[in-house]
Amino acid sequence: NVNICFPKILLAPMMNTMGTPKEGINTLVCAHTHTYSTSLTLPSFLILSYLFLQEECRNFIKVVLSQHEGLFVCGTNAFNPLCANYTGDSLEMVGETVSGMARCPYDPRHANVALFAEGSLFTGTVTDFLAIDAVIYRSLGDSPALRTVKHDSKWFREPFFVSAVEWGPHVYFFFREMAMEFHHLEKVMVSRVARVCKGDMGGSQRVLEKQWTSFLKARLNCSVPGDSHFYFNLLHATSAILNMNGRDVILGLFSTPPNSIPGSAVCVFDMQQLARVFEGRFKEQKSPESIWTPVPDELVPKPRPGGCAVQGSPFSSSKSLPDEVLNFVKTHPLMDETIPLVGHRPWVVKTMGRYQLTAMVVDTEAGPHRNHTVLFLGSTRGTVLKFLILPSGEKSPTHSSVFLEEVEGFNPEKCGEDSVQARQLLFLSLDRPSHTLLLAFTSCLVRLPTARCHLHSRCMKSCLTSRDPYCGWTRGSTCSFLRPGTRLPFQQDSEYGNFSHLGDCDGRYLWHYRAPPSGITMLHLIALPCSTEWHYHTPPSGISMLHLVALPRST
Repeated sequence: NVNICFPKILLAPMMNTMGTPKEGINTLVCAHTHTYSTSLTLPSFLILSYLFLQEECRNFIKVVLSQHEGLFVCGTNAFNPLCANYTGDSLEMVGETVSGMARCPYDPRHANVALFAEGSLFTGTVTDFLAIDAVIYRSLGDSPALRTVKHDSKWFREPFFVSAVEWGPHVYFFFREMAMEFHHLEKVMVSRVARVCKGDMGGSQRVLEKQWTSFLKARLNCSVPGDSHFYFNLLHATSAILNMNGRDVILGLFSTPPNSIPGSAVCVFDMQQLARVFEGRFKEQKSPESIWTPVPDELVPKPRPGGCAVQGSPFSSSKSLPDEVLNFVKTHPLMDETIPLVGHRPWVVKTMGRYQLTAMVVDTEAGPHRNHTVLFLGSTRGTVLKFLILPSGEKSPTHSSVFLEEVEGFNPEKCGEDSVQARQLLFLSLDRPSHTLLLAFTSCLVRLPTARCHLHSRCMKSCLTSRDPYCGWTRGSTCSFLRPGTRLPFQQDSEYGNFSHLGDCDGRYLWHYRAPPSGITMLHLIALPCSTEWHYHTPPSGISMLHLVALPRST
C-alpha cells in the first residue's frame, strides 16, 4: 500500500488510518496535475513519460497523507501552492481548497516533509519562491499554528528536509543543512535531527509568540571510528521507526559530499539514546568570532528550556514559561553532543564505488518465518543493492550485514532513454503484500521482485549460498520463493552460511524440513550418490532414507 509522487516523492502508507487496503487500489501515482490510482498487477515497467514533462508552471503533487479515511493532498499549483481533501476510493475532492503556504513548497525542486500527529499537520518546507525562509510549521488542528523563528541561521541554514516521524510526545524532523558551528572557509553540510513537542502552545506575547518553544536540534553522527573519524555527512533517507531486539531504532542512509571520497553508509540510531541527547548540554557561540562551546549547567535556566509543558506542573502551558527560559531556547537551539550510532559503526559501508546510495527501504519481516531483516538500497545508477542484516546476539546493539545481490532497475529500452539524469532514482518503495519493489524514475515506474530465486533454480548449492531469506531449496529440486507462513518443506541457512556439507552442483545433497521455532519438526534425510532427482517411494539401490521426528524438549 504505497503512495508515490513526482518529482519529489513522499511515502504515505494508507494503512495508518484506513485499515486493510482494498484490492485494486493499492497504489497512488501522483504526477503534476493529477493523482492516479493503479493496481500492483501492473507490468514490470509502466511507462509514464507523458506525466513528467518538466514545465515548472504545473501542479506538482508534493504532499499525500491519509486522513479520516481519505487523502490530504498538496501541490505547487504553478507557484501558488494549494491543498485539498480527497476521498480514498474515487479520489474526488471534498470541500474547499486551503492555502498550501508553509505546507507545500512553491518550487517542485524544493524538499519538504509532512505528517499528521494528534489531528494537526506538521510540515517541514519553505515559505517563499527562493527557499530562503525554511520552516517547521503546525497547522489545521485544534492547537494554535506555530512556526520556527524566521531568518535565524541558528535555527536553520539552508536545510534540506528528508523525513519526519512521530515518537512519544514529540515529532522528529530529519534533515541536512549548512553547519554554523565549524570554522571553515568553505560550507560544510551536516545531518541533523530536530524535535518539537506536539503539545507546544507557543511562547508569551513578549518572546516566541506563535513560535515553537520546544525546538531543539542535534547532529547525527554517522562515521567509521578510528584515529580520525571518517564521516558520512549527507543524509538521504530514513526508515520508519522500527522495533529491533526490543529497541525502537531508526535507520539512516548517508553519503559523503561530492568533493570527498565517494561512499555511502547505513547508520542506526536508538530513539532512547537520541532522546537523551536532547536532555544534555546546549551549545553556544558567545560572539560571531568565538568558537562554539558547551553551556555550563549552572547557566541553564529552570525549568529546562526545550521541554514539553506537563499538566499539573508549575508551568502547565508553554505560554506561561518565564521570559528567561524562552529567550534561552530562542538563542540556544543546538545541542552540544551528537546523536551516537548503534554499535559505534555503520551497519553497511560502501566506498569507492561508481555511484552513491540515495534511497532505502527496510523489510523487517523477510523470509518464511518473518524473522529476517533485509535492506534494499537504491543507487544513483538506477540499481538496487540488497543486504541481509544479521544480529550478533540477543539484545546486542552490534549487527553485521551480508551483501546478497545487486539488481539492475533501470531499463533504457523500456524507459525510453539512457542518461545520467534518467537513471537518477527518485524513489524506492516496498509493497509487502505483492513482494515487490517500486522504483520511480523521471520517465518510468519500475516494479521489481524482492527476490530472484529462479536464478538458482538448478543448483542447490547456488540456492543456499545465496543466503537470501526469501529463497529456499524445495522438494521439487528447485530454488523457490518462500512466502510468509509457508508450510512447504524447504532448506535454508541465511543466518550462519554453513555449506561445507555441500559439494558442487552435481555432488551430494542434503534435504531437511526446517520448521518454525516451536512445534514438532519432521526431518527427511536423503543421501544421493550423484543424482539430483527426488524419490518418493521405495528407495532404489544405493540410496538410504532415514525418517526422524524431533519432539520439543519438555520444561
